[in-house]
Amino acid sequence: MTYTPHGVYYMFMKIDTKKSALRRLKIIEGQIRGLQDMVENDKYCIDVITQTSAVKSALSGFEDALMENHLGCCLVDQIKSGKETKAKEEILKVYRLKRKQ
Repeated sequence: MTYTPHGVYYMFMKIDTKKSALRRLKIIEGQIRGLQDMVENDKYCIDVITQTSAVKSALSGFEDALMENHLGCCLVDQIKSGKETKAKEEILKVYRLKRKQ
């Protein structure tokens, strides 16, 4: 937990979680570059769609890992510090965003 000059704090990911998250993002970045190359090289539409599905799956896995980290660290800290309403609102916000997809 880090305190800013204004007393607001941010909970950071554990080192291993952060490394894993960054590794996942680099993989996703490579997949996106692959999609760009596929479009530039006029690859078969079904192959491009297959690759977009892989990107969506990778992003979903990344989101799952972030949510697990949030529930295990940030949410617990918010509840312990008496910020149950904020914790609930954040989870509901994410839930509503996911339902729209």
